[in-house]
Amino acid sequence: MGLYEFNILNEHDKYDCVFTSGQFVDVVSKKRIKYVLYSVSNFWVEVRYNEETNKIIGITSFVSGESLNRYSNVPNKI
Repeated sequence: MGLYEFNILNEHDKYDCVFTSGQFVDVVSKKRIKYVLYSVSNFWVEVRYNEETNKIIGITSFVSGESLNRYSNVPNKI
């Protein structure tokens, strides 16, 4: 499955794809939000969790960019 095919899925099917076919890569916590990175085929998917409510609050797919930079150990430049 490519990024385009993933993006046209409904939200439920996106989560199903990530949690059954995706490979966990990393997790970053900022304040009360956990950002969890998965590799799916040739793109990345980030799932956001609210730690306080223990609920998923969003899902984003991408190939590169700022979202991927969140998982590097290099501090953000201001």
